[in-house]
Amino acid sequence: MLLLNASGCLDALTAPDVARSLDAFVTKTVTPEPRAGNPPVRIAETSFGMLNAIGLANPGRAAFLRDTLPRLREIGVPLWVSVGGFAAHEFAETCAQLGDVTIELNLSCPNVDEAPESGAEIVRACREATASPLYAKLSPHSWDIGETVRAIEAAGADGLTMINTLRGVALDPHLRPSLARGAGGYSGPALRPVALAAVMAARRATQLPIVGMGGVETGRHVLELIACGATDVALGTVLFADSGAPARVRDELAGELEKLGFDDPGDAYCAALESVASLENSPKS
Repeated sequence: MLLLNASGCLDALTAPDVARSLDAFVTKTVTPEPRAGNPPVRIAETSFGMLNAIGLANPGRAAFLRDTLPRLREIGVPLWVSVGGFAAHEFAETCAQLGDVTIELNLSCPNVDEAPESGAEIVRACREATASPLYAKLSPHSWDIGETVRAIEAAGADGLTMINTLRGVALDPHLRPSLARGAGGYSGPALRPVALAAVMAARRATQLPIVGMGGVETGRHVLELIACGATDVALGTVLFADSGAPARVRDELAGELEKLGFDDPGDAYCAALESVASLENSPKS
């Protein structure tokens, strides 16, 4: 099992030691052209998480390849590059230039306009452009995640990352949206049950590796995602408040495994899914 960060939740150049405490570092999303992002206010806290409407602010592909990527390689951990765009060919052009990294295709950012092509079409274009591993980052908004997952797999994806943030709105004391854009991506503890359900549904549809994320704060939460079918897990919002979360979560995970009599996290793989399947297959009274 790999422990990663969710894209956008850690700056490895500012906090290299935190990045080194992970099994791999996932970059902020890179787009072909530089983006200033959405106007402020872009972040708002809620009772059970946070909203962000950053809008994929980044220096653009050329600056990333020239300046940022070489510096990230010096940190010494495996790199996953999050790739964004507003058309399939933009995703593919970036993928073609990245070289030996794992690529995460950000197919579901709630804070910008989406590409006109489907996720499967984008994956197919990127598969033709690169031999690097391709992970598709998906939203839980689809009513039939299994159908989406099967299409993504058929298009050539090597794995899935799920879930991305949910779209949400918070209001200030004057009943106006807290974010300038109105809605933003909701993350934090309240996302966890949604993530578990999405991973479980995806696992029913595919045998591809799945990086599970969404509200992970403890070792128990890691184990629950694995029990629902995740092969790897990412930490997101928790990293803003606790830079020591990777080490703490690993220790807590070891304690949970010992408590349940497991030798390693793989022993819990799909445990929740198997119990649901057994109920579905039992005789109806």
